[in-house]
Amino acid sequence: MDRKYFKPKSVTWWSGFVPLVGGVFIAFEPVHQLADYTTAVHALFGNASPGILINGGLALIGLRGASA
Repeated sequence: MDRKYFKPKSVTWWSGFVPLVGGVFIAFEPVHQLADYTTAVHALFGNASPGILINGGLALIGLRGASA
């Protein structure tokens, strides 16, 4: 099985994965109803929208996979 995009020992992979997870967490706030945590995570990423965080994270993971 080729793990082209899953490289947990790469700093680039983690720099894409963290905003991806943060964006998903912020986007699903109505589902999990953790408004205090969502506000803290949102402030951690400079109040960026969840879409920007998710797309940026996917772009960095894709760049890491393309360089492998």
